[in-house]
Amino acid sequence: MENGSFYPPYFNLTMFVNIGHYRYPVFLLSLLLFAFIISANLVIIVVISREKALHEPMYIFILCLSVNSLYGSSGFFFRFLRDLLFDTHLISRPACFVQIYVIYTYGSYELSLLGIMAYDRYVAICKPLYYYKQITSKLISQLVTFAVIYPAFNAAICVYLASTLPLCGNAIPRVFCANWSVVKLSCISTFINNLIGMLVTITTVFIPLVYVLYTYVQIFLVCRKSSSEFKGKVIQSCLPHIITFVIYSITVFLDIALSRIELEQLNPIVSIIFSLEFVVIPPILNPLVYGLKLPDIRKAILRLLSCSKREDERMK
Repeated sequence: MENGSFYPPYFNLTMFVNIGHYRYPVFLLSLLLFAFIISANLVIIVVISREKALHEPMYIFILCLSVNSLYGSSGFFFRFLRDLLFDTHLISRPACFVQIYVIYTYGSYELSLLGIMAYDRYVAICKPLYYYKQITSKLISQLVTFAVIYPAFNAAICVYLASTLPLCGNAIPRVFCANWSVVKLSCISTFINNLIGMLVTITTVFIPLVYVLYTYVQIFLVCRKSSSEFKGKVIQSCLPHIITFVIYSITVFLDIALSRIELEQLNPIVSIIFSLEFVVIPPILNPLVYGLKLPDIRKAILRLLSCSKREDERMK
């Protein structure tokens, strides 16, 4: 075999063939979705940054979620929009592995932040007297730093191992580069990749999921013995996080399932939708859920909009 057969200089994203004649409507819809993701998450970031009353741990974590949404959606949409306009869907080997790294760190950051937010809600509800002693600025910095460095390190290991594999093909049946799709092209045993991938999945996906479930069981036990007024406040505080957690968990499990099955056996439209939901749904829903459900953020957004309106009237 030639060297290019072992380490192909490019990969072919074959799922774009299924979009066919619909690519221009899909491009327009995707462009609008991307514009909404950028605008909505920037609003959340600006509002929380400007409002001193929102410089609380819970809102800082929401700001981090919005930053991560911008990071992940940018890593996907720029390339996706470009591919929709071209007849060939070849991505260079370095660009493919960079995209894998960006998308998988985005996913890991999201789960890490949701786990930290669950801990924040757990302390606030189950140990309210110790909240400001435990959730300090130093601890917030340490948690956010850990939530960034640990997933980044894990993703780097997985991407490096995948990049060293000699491959027997270059066709990836997705609309973006995925680590497991590359590993399945290997000409040699992928035992090490599978083992490391399983360990990374356990530590970055299942442990945060289990911990979030544990915190909410504890919160439920506390609420069961509390007044209706207290339960109402807890629901108002936790409902956005629960919605975000449930939706993101579903998208994660769908993406994991998608990477383990033969996509050619699925309906083309279903395959495309399942491929997109992991990188599209959370960045869209996060600002909507937190912006509409949390009254402090909602009021701050309305104040920002009214100030902007008054400024426009003065300019006229």
